[in-house]
This record gives sequence, C-alpha cells and structure tokens, in this order.
Amino acid sequence: MVQPVLVVQGLGVVPADTPVLRADDLGVLRGDGVFETMHVRPDGRGGVQPWLIGEHLARMARSAARMELALPAEDALRELAAAACAQWPAEAEGALRLVCTRGAEATAATGGPVTCFATVNPIGAATLAARRDGITVTTISLGYPADARTSAPWLLGGVKSLSYAINMASQRWALAQGADDALWVSADGYVLEGPTSTLVWLSGDTLYTVPVETTGILPGTTARHLLDNAGDLGWTAAERMVTPAELAAADGVWLLSSVRGVAELRAIDGATQPSSAHTEKLRAYLGFTNLGY
Repeated sequence: MVQPVLVVQGLGVVPADTPVLRADDLGVLRGDGVFETMHVRPDGRGGVQPWLIGEHLARMARSAARMELALPAEDALRELAAAACAQWPAEAEGALRLVCTRGAEATAATGGPVTCFATVNPIGAATLAARRDGITVTTISLGYPADARTSAPWLLGGVKSLSYAINMASQRWALAQGADDALWVSADGYVLEGPTSTLVWLSGDTLYTVPVETTGILPGTTARHLLDNAGDLGWTAAERMVTPAELAAADGVWLLSSVRGVAELRAIDGATQPSSAHTEKLRAYLGFTNLGY
C-alpha cells in the first residue's frame, strides 16, 4: 500500500505522522494561509512530477499577495514539491498539496516565519469513481450576486486560501441531498463554480467556462489549460455567464479539478444530463486515462 509523504521546509522529509503545526498556528486558528493541490503523475523517466506546477505556483503567489502573506521563493517551493515527489513510488499517481500558513500567532505580527510544508497522498476511491463514472450535482445559492466579489476585495474572490469551511459544508449539504457534489449559483441565478472545481461546458464547437474577472471565482488551472488549448480538440474557447437551465441544453458539462480531473455531470438537481461523447476525449487530452481505473 502506498504511504503518504510529508516534507517540511527547514526539516526535509519526515515521517508522515510528524506533528507540524503549533497550537497557535494561524492556519489552524483562522484558516490564514494559502495552498495548492496538484496531480502527481508519471514523468516518463521512471519517476513522477506535479502536473502544471508553474501555473499552480503562479496562482499561489497571486493568492498570497492578495492576503499579504510572505511566501517562500518559488525555487524553494519547487524544491519542496520535488523532494516530496522523489519519495513517491514511480509510475503511481497521487495528490501533492503545498501549504503555507501565516505561522504562529505569537510571532506573525512581528514578521515571524511562515509555516510551509508539502504532502503527497494516494487518490481516494470517491475521486477515482467520479473521474470514471461522472457525478450528480445539486445547485445551491452562494448568497450574493455574481459580481459582488469584484467590488469587495475583502471577500477574497479568486484566492485559494485555507478557509474552506464553506466549501466543505456545501459538499456535505449536497451529499445529504443525495448528490455527489454541489454547484454554486449566484443570488441572481448564474452558475459560478463547484466548491472544489471549475465548470466547463460545450455548446456546438465552443468550449465555455465562467468569467473569472467579473465573478471572482477561483481561476482553475486545469480548466485554463484546457481552454487555452481547445484548438487542439477542434473547438474554440470562450467565457460567458450561464444559468442551470442553459446547462441542460449543452453538448457536455464537466467539473474540472487538478486531482479528480474530468468529472462529467450526469444530473443537475435531479434532472438527468445526456451523456457526452466528448468526455473520454477530454480525459485523454488532459492525461487522466489509465490512471487508477
């Protein structure tokens, strides 16, 4: 059985059950920190590597800047990720998480050191099932208009922070309703994103996602990579607002995320979505075939 990996900045590789955080670490007390999760996949040279690490580190830097959090240098973060991947079995997929908190409450106010570490873990069965079989979703209101976060920087639109309580509560609510995941909808009726994923849909020959700049959704790295290269699949790419009713008429609807990859939406609010002939093509293009199933 594949064992988890833990690498701590300043300590190196340590046993995965090593205590890392102080009781007064602001990442624990207030969710004050940033993180990125990357898909670890075979590199073709007998090892593994984090996919799209450059894009993930760029997003992490943007999130940290918005939160006025001093990240370690990019080279140091790359070294941390590489050290974790070096401990992972060759040819096995996994989930790499880079975490940086503001550090101990007692020293943070005076510029004390941040807490930074990396983990690699196996892909869970539910994630593999969603990738293979698709998912059902229920729409739930995020509680404010689609453009609310663009004029309210304190809402941290587009920031991947450690404050994921609402995200996890949304998914628990969806599970309690008999769905696999949630799809956030604005107070004015537009679909935004999933709690841990980006919405992508196909209409004719155009692949769409929700605009980032006008909504404050998290800019998905996997979705951005796909749309930037949509021409390779014979499609054009665009961004626009969409309602749940419009998604029902699409030629394919997916939630994309770094580790789950491509999860086809099979039902929205109990209404079955037609299966898309393009799902397997998307999985293959993004490198999520023959991995774990």
